[in-house]
Amino acid sequence: MAESEFQEGNCDDRRKMEKNLNRAMEELLEKMEKLTVRAAWMVYDCIAIRTNPDLTNAMQHLEDAFLRCKEQIEKKWREVLME
Repeated sequence: MAESEFQEGNCDDRRKMEKNLNRAMEELLEKMEKLTVRAAWMVYDCIAIRTNPDLTNAMQHLEDAFLRCKEQIEKKWREVLME
């Protein structure tokens, strides 16, 4: 009788281990999917830049304009807070 209880305990432990393993595998698969999407976007970006070198300059121009705009907004916000 004690042996059958021991085997039942083993089955419960085995089920828990299987659930944990399945959860871990699903998490790893999800991470791999995210990395695959990121890698695909990186390749897409590289191809776009190689086929159109002006794109790099345009992106830099947009980034500079964004930073200038952000700076002006922060400056105005500080002025509003000081009033």
